Amino acid sequence: MDRLLIANRGEIAVRIIRAARELGIESVLVASEPDADSYAVSLADDVRVIGPAPAAKSYLDRQAVLAAAQAAECDALHPGYGFLSENASFARSVIDAGITWVGPSPEAIELMGNKSRARQAARDAGVPTLPGSDGALAPGTNAVGVARAIGYPLVVKASAGGGGRGIRLVTEEADLLPTIDVARAEAQAAFGDASVYLEQFVHRARHVEVQIIGDGERVIHLGDRDCSLQRRQQKIIEEAPAPMLPDAVRDTIRTSSIELGRASSYSGLGTIEFLYDPEREKASFIEMNTRLQVEHPVTEMVTGLDLVREQILVAATGTLRLQQEDIAIRGHAFEFRLNAEDPSQGFMPSPGTLSRLDWPGGPGVRVDSGVVAGSAVAPFYDSLLAKLVVWDQSRPDAIERSARALSEIRIEGVSTTLPLLSIVLRRPEVRDATHHSKFIETTPDLLGADA
Repeated sequence: MDRLLIANRGEIAVRIIRAARELGIESVLVASEPDADSYAVSLADDVRVIGPAPAAKSYLDRQAVLAAAQAAECDALHPGYGFLSENASFARSVIDAGITWVGPSPEAIELMGNKSRARQAARDAGVPTLPGSDGALAPGTNAVGVARAIGYPLVVKASAGGGGRGIRLVTEEADLLPTIDVARAEAQAAFGDASVYLEQFVHRARHVEVQIIGDGERVIHLGDRDCSLQRRQQKIIEEAPAPMLPDAVRDTIRTSSIELGRASSYSGLGTIEFLYDPEREKASFIEMNTRLQVEHPVTEMVTGLDLVREQILVAATGTLRLQQEDIAIRGHAFEFRLNAEDPSQGFMPSPGTLSRLDWPGGPGVRVDSGVVAGSAVAPFYDSLLAKLVVWDQSRPDAIERSARALSEIRIEGVSTTLPLLSIVLRRPEVRDATHHSKFIETTPDLLGADA
């Protein structure tokens, strides 16, 4: 692998450029017109501007991205996360063009991209799953009867959904059929696939996940994470390892995640996500993400590995150089997503120019950023500015170090989630690890005067 096209932007583009440079690989970055003077562009070895601001005409334009890779004579392509990273047809077109795809096979992407099929694959591999319908609801299925067998409350999920999208809660039987009709229409409009399935709803669940990496034949796990601190089903704080998880549960999700990876002949990095029910001490499969995750740095901090490097090496060589016995989890790490959003205004995006940007430092403190002072924050894309990642020898120590690091950040020019992150970290529920995935949404005083 000599020249790597990076089909992304912002902090993840910067992250991949750095990993490539350390491996002696030249980086070629695609950029939209407003991103042509971005921080990532300043670091790349070569840049190809591929279209105007709308993602559909630039970062999501499959033909433009592939043409850029070919024109730049790239022999590999890294999609990052989001955009085209889980687009099986794009992955296939990259491979067909003779370019190495830094990710799993198109077949694995397709399998896991259909949530009802992925759920069945998980069940077949011995991964614990929630009670639910047997695959997508076929025409003529007695949905009421299926729902009664599952029990209320339950959720109607789009088979092609993901990332918290395409989910509707049903608490009473009278609402079931109308909700299914609405969910099918929304799924068709959003994903081009109207199929939905039913699944049991878990109250006060925690969101835990397992990081795996494989080479198509051999798969290992790199530990687990907790991503329960979310707003609108989008993560804002993650940590590794998952706290207050019984050993039996931790062992089950790790070993069964490996089995799912093996069953799907998985190559590269992947994440298997679970809902953990603390009352029942049981974790159940939600979905698998077939890409590099935003929260990968917390796993890097507790394992001492460069996950992006390992991902590139697997794609380049076809072989996983790590063994399970090489993986040791040490200490505890948190990741805080700093978004250009105003939490007091319903997380409304806050575009503008960053007039001041001061990052913290010290032992165990890392900042993955896609911006510098003077950078423009455009309204066209995801609002993530940077990720603060903090490590220490224990969870309590990591919390105190995180609080100190957050207090040193100064961002001017746009509103950010920084005040909310500091407030959430001070909450006793978070310090005691008794929070859950709906904690932020169901704790109204978080966004009070202090925010």
